[in-house]
Amino acid sequence: MPDRASGTLTFILGGARSGKSAHAETLVTAGPPPWTYIATAEAYDDEMRERIALHRGRRSEGWMTIDAPLDLAGAIEALPDGQAVLIDCLTLWLTNHMLAEHNLDAECRRLTDLLSRPRGSWFVVSNEVGLGIVPDNALARRFRDAGGRLNQQVAAVADTVLLMVAGLPLKVK
Repeated sequence: MPDRASGTLTFILGGARSGKSAHAETLVTAGPPPWTYIATAEAYDDEMRERIALHRGRRSEGWMTIDAPLDLAGAIEALPDGQAVLIDCLTLWLTNHMLAEHNLDAECRRLTDLLSRPRGSWFVVSNEVGLGIVPDNALARRFRDAGGRLNQQVAAVADTVLLMVAGLPLKVK
């Protein structure tokens, strides 16, 4: 576990609809408000707009939302010390960078470096993408591999790692 005096990082992984975001919200709201929700999703279609609305509707008063589909590192850097924050989610952020054809290694290094120095209670959500079959196309395989590498990097600097399975958290680290 990293030696930190000023903050903690909890990393929450799971499959689609495993309950990771709801569990992360519960963990964040166990502390006093205000809470910051850094969202990485972009609403390109009706289905994604519905997902975003579901997430927003679930949050109570006390939440401040920051949209950071690409500049997640900048949003994190701008946080005040001691802030409770939920970052949801890394795989959508990674997708945004892949579609923009950005340097994934550089972006992931920058993000992981910031996450290794939390200045409050930080909770990060990501999809576990490596448990299924090998994707049938190069882009999907590249995404799965990049997501797996990013998850490993964040897990390495996290104080706690939880894996959500059917709505239940399993402590991994």
